[in-house]
Amino acid sequence: MIRRIDLRGQDLTRTELLGVLPRPEVGVDQAIQAVTPIIADVRARGAAALRDLSERLDGVRPEHLRVPAAALADALEELDPQVRAGLEEAIRRVRAVHAAQVPTEHATQLAPGAVVRQRWVPVQRVGLYVPGGRAVYPSSVIMNVVAAQEAGVPGLAVASPPQKDAGGLPHPTILAACALLGVDEVYAVGGAQAVAMFAYGAAGTEPQDGDVLCEPVDVVTGPGNVYVTAAKRLVRGVVGIDAEAGPTEIAVLADATADPGHVALDLISQAEHDPMAASVLVTPSVELAGAVEARLSDLVGSTKHSARVLQALSGPQSAVVLVDDLEQGLAVVDAYGAEHLEIQTEGAAALAERVRSAGAIFVGPWSPVSLGDYMAGSNHVLPTGGSAHFSSGLGVHAYLKSVQVVEYTRDALEELGDRIVAVANDEDLPAHGEAVRGRFL
Repeated sequence: MIRRIDLRGQDLTRTELLGVLPRPEVGVDQAIQAVTPIIADVRARGAAALRDLSERLDGVRPEHLRVPAAALADALEELDPQVRAGLEEAIRRVRAVHAAQVPTEHATQLAPGAVVRQRWVPVQRVGLYVPGGRAVYPSSVIMNVVAAQEAGVPGLAVASPPQKDAGGLPHPTILAACALLGVDEVYAVGGAQAVAMFAYGAAGTEPQDGDVLCEPVDVVTGPGNVYVTAAKRLVRGVVGIDAEAGPTEIAVLADATADPGHVALDLISQAEHDPMAASVLVTPSVELAGAVEARLSDLVGSTKHSARVLQALSGPQSAVVLVDDLEQGLAVVDAYGAEHLEIQTEGAAALAERVRSAGAIFVGPWSPVSLGDYMAGSNHVLPTGGSAHFSSGLGVHAYLKSVQVVEYTRDALEELGDRIVAVANDEDLPAHGEAVRGRFL
C-alpha cells in the first residue's frame, strides 16, 4: 500500500536527500502550461470568461458570480447549530492567536534629533481563496478572513468554486462562515480563474454583474490544488501571495515510543484530502514501520474516502522512510520541509525546537494535524512542496507592509553631512551629496 525508502547506513548530502525523498509526479511547472491561457482569458474577457470556465471546469454556469446578500443570510440562518458552535469556537481561538501576532511599532533614536520609526500598514484589499470540490472548507474561510481582519485590512473578498447542488453558488457552509465573519463580498469562482480575477479584476458582462464585477486586490492568499498554486506563481509580482500552497502533506517523525494507531490515523487523515496528498513516516524503528503499515491495511478500507486515501498512500508522494536514528530523521524532515510535521518521539518538544523547515509543527501524541486544521488556534494555510524552506504559514504578516519613517532635525543632518558627501562621491553619485550640502550653504 505504501512504499518504503531505506536510508539507513547512508550519509547523504542535502542534494542527495532531496533527490530520494517522495514528491508528487505532477508539479507546478507542468500545471503552469494549463493555467497560463486561463489567466489570459479572464484578464481579457472578465465575467464572460469566468462563466465559460466555470461551465467547462466546474460543470455549472453561475448566474450570480457575486453571491447575493440574501444567499449569505439564508446560509447562516440554515446552518446546523452544532456546526455553527464549532465554527464560532474556531473563530475565537484563531482570532486570539492572530491578534497576538500583530507587530508593535517602534522608534529608534540614533542621535539627538535623529529618529527612524518602523510602522506596520495593512494592505487595502485582499482576495481570499477557499477551495471546494472533494471537501467543504469553512475552516479555510476562518483561517484567511480572521488573519486579514486582525491585520486591519479594510477590504476583503472571498472566492470559492460554484457547486451544481447549490445552484451555481459556493457550498452553503462556506457562505455561512463568510456571513458569520461579516464578509459580504463573496464570489462563486474557483481555481486558477479566481486567482486571475483577484489579480487583474474582472469587468461585468451581465446586468447582475455591474460594470465592474470585481476590483483587483493587493494580496491573494489561501490554499488550493496545484493549478491554484500555478496561478499564484504566475501573478506574483502583480499581487502579493502568501505561499505556494498545493496538495497537502504530512510528515511524521516517530520512534518506537509512538502509538502505531495514532500514526496510521494521522497519515490517513491527510491522504483523505486528495489523491495527490502526501503522507510520509520517518522512523528509525523497523518495528514501528511494520506496525503502522499493518494498521494502514486495517483502517483504509473502513474510512469513507478509502479509494482516495489508497491512491494517495500508494502514490510516489507517500512513503515510510527508514533512518538510522532520530538525528538522521531530523535531517530528513528538515530536507523535506513538510507542510505539517508531527513529532511523536521521546523528548518531542526538545526535538521540535531543532526543526528549521516545516509549515507547522505538532508536538507529541495529543497534538494531531486535525487539531490544527480546526481548533488549535494556529493557521492551517501552510507552505507545501518544500516551500517551507523559505515561506511561512499564513498569519497577519501576509497582509502587512513594513514602512520606515525617517525624521531628522537640521543639526542631526548637518552632523552627518561630510560623511554622506564622501560616500556619495565614492559611489560616483555626487548629486546625492549636493542634495545634503546644498541645505547648509
